[in-house]
Amino acid sequence: MAPFLAYEDKGAKLSTPLPLVLIHGHPFDHTMWTPQVSAFSPTRRVIAPDLRGYGASPVVPGLTPLSTFAEDIAALLDELHVEHFVLGGLSMGGQIAMECYAQYPDRIRGLILADTFASPETPSGKKSRNEMADRLLKEGMRGYADEVLHKMVAPYADASVAAHVHGMMTATPPPGAAAALRGRAERPDYRDLLTRVTVPSLVVVGEDDEYTPVSDAKTMAEALPDCTLHVIARAAHMPNLERPGEFNGALARFLGRVDGSA
Repeated sequence: MAPFLAYEDKGAKLSTPLPLVLIHGHPFDHTMWTPQVSAFSPTRRVIAPDLRGYGASPVVPGLTPLSTFAEDIAALLDELHVEHFVLGGLSMGGQIAMECYAQYPDRIRGLILADTFASPETPSGKKSRNEMADRLLKEGMRGYADEVLHKMVAPYADASVAAHVHGMMTATPPPGAAAALRGRAERPDYRDLLTRVTVPSLVVVGEDDEYTPVSDAKTMAEALPDCTLHVIARAAHMPNLERPGEFNGALARFLGRVDGSA
């Protein structure tokens, strides 16, 4: 049976290091992980799916809870015969990674949380997410993409990075983005879950991230029992694209530690 999700799967399928699974944020697709796929696939299997409603994956209108995204990831990995892996996600992808750990912790050997946060949505946040979902369905993605581009990537970011991010946002199907926004508005509180994570974890954040500031990253890192925190200077919400060399260096050191413990 063909997997439900579209995905990129690079690297040796039977490589000794644990596979690395990377979950993109909103409103992007798997190509946001291109620098990481390129850097790590020569030495390990790297799998980067398009979430439902994004990229080349099917669009399911309505409301998509984080639990459904996590179930999709598990189903894809079952199809690919991947039992144990290191899991990473950025922003919404980080929250999906936390939900994956809540659902199937025994499969996850290391957890990477980039530019994300664990707390539930506030009443005003729920209202704004649902209003934005309505707006995207009515107006499409371009106006939103134009408005938030330089919060996603810093104004001083390389022009090619900004163009890539803007292109991902404008290519996202509005019904998929709206369904994710409505689901994210209802997300659970993952703060207690973090205190019960038994695998090594890495928290990464851009120093100039306005969406998920360094203070949020520090709070998560303090809650996680075995965590490394890495703050990337001169980066905003997408340090993996804005400063890929530094991001990949932190990720390589973390993966080396996870591989050693495995």
